[in-house]
Amino acid sequence: MVHILGVNLRDTHLARFALTQFYGIGHKTAHRLCARLQIHDKCKVKDLSPFQVTALASFLSSPTTSPPVPRYPLASPDYVPPPPNKTFQELQAEFNAARVARAEKGSRSMNTQVAARSRADPLKDLKIESELRREIRENIAHQRMIGSYVGRRHAMHLPVRGQNTQSNAKTARKLNQLDRY
Repeated sequence: MVHILGVNLRDTHLARFALTQFYGIGHKTAHRLCARLQIHDKCKVKDLSPFQVTALASFLSSPTTSPPVPRYPLASPDYVPPPPNKTFQELQAEFNAARVARAEKGSRSMNTQVAARSRADPLKDLKIESELRREIRENIAHQRMIGSYVGRRHAMHLPVRGQNTQSNAKTARKLNQLDRY
């Protein structure tokens, strides 16, 4: 078993599904985490390298301070690989000529590069375990404090989202009776 941030991950589970043991990480977020840390979809927890376990633990402990994802440029659809008999100097000259041509082409290519850079990282604001529970608890307390309908329903231990209360509100009475987390 791998122990990360107080959660035991079973060795026999796939890493992608084992990450859902963390409170606040679902299947989609786990898939994104695996892609970011270069963990294969079919990799089991016992097959993770120590570097991957360390990277996972460090990312989950503070996702906002983690280094940004490296963006590798993709080849254009009309790219033709150079023949193997060209020298390095010839390849370098062609590359510089292509770069100058792209720079002269104008701002259209620059706008696409700026748009690619400005994409927000969906994992940057990831909150898990106690931090997420605290945020949910604060949101419920805020709703109760301002006296909204949702806050009053929480205070009365009744269903919050419009469910029927005449016959089947037992679950809501159990859940809303406790101060969440």
